[in-house]
Amino acid sequence: MSGPVSGTNRSEAVWWQSGTVYQVYPRSFQDTDGDGVGDLRGITARLDYLAWLGVDAVWISPFYRSPMADFGYDVADYCAIDPLFGTLADFDTLIGEAHRRRLKVILDFVPNHSSIEHPWFVESRASRAARKRDWYIWRDAGPDGGPPNNWLSNFGGPAWTRDPATGQYYYHAFLPEQPDLNWRNPEVRAAMHDALRFWLDRGVDGFRVDVIWHLIKDEGFRDNPHNPDFEPHQAGINRFHQTYSCDRPEVLDVIAGMRAVLRDYGERVLIGEIYLPIERLMAYYGPELGGADLPFNFQLIQTPWRADAVAALVAEYEAALPEGGWPNWVLGNHDQPRIAARVGEAQERVAAMLLLTLRGTPTLYYGDEIGLGHVPVLPERAQDPWGRNEPGHGRDPERTPMQWEDAPNAGFTTGTPWLPLSADADRRNVETMRDDSRSILTLYRRLLSLRRDHPALSIGNWRNLTLDTDLAAEVFGFERFAGDETLRILLNFSTREWRVPLHERGAWTILLSTHAGRTGERVEGGLALGPDEGVILSPVGG
Repeated sequence: MSGPVSGTNRSEAVWWQSGTVYQVYPRSFQDTDGDGVGDLRGITARLDYLAWLGVDAVWISPFYRSPMADFGYDVADYCAIDPLFGTLADFDTLIGEAHRRRLKVILDFVPNHSSIEHPWFVESRASRAARKRDWYIWRDAGPDGGPPNNWLSNFGGPAWTRDPATGQYYYHAFLPEQPDLNWRNPEVRAAMHDALRFWLDRGVDGFRVDVIWHLIKDEGFRDNPHNPDFEPHQAGINRFHQTYSCDRPEVLDVIAGMRAVLRDYGERVLIGEIYLPIERLMAYYGPELGGADLPFNFQLIQTPWRADAVAALVAEYEAALPEGGWPNWVLGNHDQPRIAARVGEAQERVAAMLLLTLRGTPTLYYGDEIGLGHVPVLPERAQDPWGRNEPGHGRDPERTPMQWEDAPNAGFTTGTPWLPLSADADRRNVETMRDDSRSILTLYRRLLSLRRDHPALSIGNWRNLTLDTDLAAEVFGFERFAGDETLRILLNFSTREWRVPLHERGAWTILLSTHAGRTGERVEGGLALGPDEGVILSPVGG
């Protein structure tokens, strides 16, 4: 057994360390006006469900005014609600009702790029002498008359678009409708800080910052180096290593500026979206933790679903954390195939237990708690611009509507839903599953309840269990502990039963199993861990 990894205690922990975050994609959560698209009033209407489920914070994907080229990630006004989602009054009601239920509210903040229709960009492109010209990234053509360098868009094709009126190219890391802001310009930083204050003044509890590692680009705009490992089935962006187009060291200064804004408002959280290897991810905690509170850790999404691979990942991640850095874990989001689609129905329960028992802050994605998996979307109903640019990379299947009840459109809308529901929506919905003791929804709720009731799970330390070689290849075991309490977690990633020795501490009680009927069972000497089963054990007598 390895030694303990440093944790914290409940008296020292802030809410985002001990709590659980639940991501809502507002287009798909609840529609109240019958247009087939979710809205802010719909989120408010479902707050009682979130409180019942047992989460602590709701993170809401963008609802700002937008032409919706990328469904809100192309912002035309950082301080306005798009009419599709409602009004500022609707938002104020939402945040008031959330706080009344002791739920925190985290907003998505999209500072890397705006919409092409944002007044800032309209002014910037008016002429080369425009006052806001330097608010965006403009460059002359390359020597061959084409784009200034070889940078590619994350959504396919070149990352530079020529503007006929001025003859220069503007940079867009994503769609041409999403021009990148120039964060080297202090006026841009000041304007974006004001946008943060606008929402903080309305009571929000923090921000998830979109593509935070993209905010600063190489000052010399050097070509990105070729990726010798690129394979044709990969997205085009992988043709080059993004050495100069993102993840520049100066970005930490930008993040520190955002942190300074939030610091004036008390215990607010700053979460950074960062798809980088562990060694680079850790840099975003920043010098003396001046970076993001939680640089999003997507490693579980990218790691092979095997016990030994996941165990090695957890150990590597924990060992890499800087002093004072708080871990976090994510199994899915609006950009990634759902966990049930990746690991299958049997293992999705093991995945739930893994997410909610690892040390650190977990983020749940709406619908995962009812086991929503891959929902096929026919080409004629496809919505995602990335999927249209690069077939096979569309994100529609992970954005389909939440399924609430056995009713038309699963209770999501009285109109036509913007994306289809699952074929089994009559059974896979909250109403049908909430009173079923065997459902995955019940499992999630019990796991969240255990996190609240047991400091060992919410803020305790972590240590790996040393298992024999054959067992460790299929079973991941670890302990969480705080004060006098120790809990042991055993997760079977295989389809066969394993006998796991329990020599230490005498007898144990199963606090919770992913398989029905085992809670409260007393075990001693060894545990018969069933296929695709996870258990949380507590030693008898403490």
